Amino acid sequence: MTHHSPLPSEPIGELFKAAFRSHPAGVAIITAAGPDGAVGLTASSVASVAVDPPTLAFSVTGGRSASHIAAAHTVVVHLVRADQVELVRAFANPAAPRFTGDMDWELLPTGEPLLREAPWALRCEIVHRAPLGGSVLLAATVLDIRSNSSSSAPLVYHNREFHTVFESVPALG
Repeated sequence: MTHHSPLPSEPIGELFKAAFRSHPAGVAIITAAGPDGAVGLTASSVASVAVDPPTLAFSVTGGRSASHIAAAHTVVVHLVRADQVELVRAFANPAAPRFTGDMDWELLPTGEPLLREAPWALRCEIVHRAPLGGSVLLAATVLDIRSNSSSSAPLVYHNREFHTVFESVPALG
């Protein structure tokens, strides 16, 4: 492996951001019941951690929604389709209206908001919180999974833009 040292004009933080701009990430919307009602945000940090028990991890940074999600006992992680980019943008913009009538959502009997059109919704219990820098890393055990049987392409985030997945390459070869 070739090692490149950061140049004095490029601090490690800038190189870190550049590296991850070139690394595509899946997009999700995370929702929870806040003290004043439903809260939610867009995340590209969701990762599968374990199968037994089913566990995932994600991070949140700053803002009202992020602080309520970080403090929540349970959340719903919605894995979204490529055609849901406007919904994703609404949850990514702190000033945009969320949980409007045209977003097709409901409160679950357990209190969390569910976006009904998401192909996958994973209701999770937060089991670990780790403050890291200006973010909080959360680990959550999956309690329930709902699918609406949609087989549309997933939405990914790459180089500060949303994309879809167009072709597949076999993992093993």
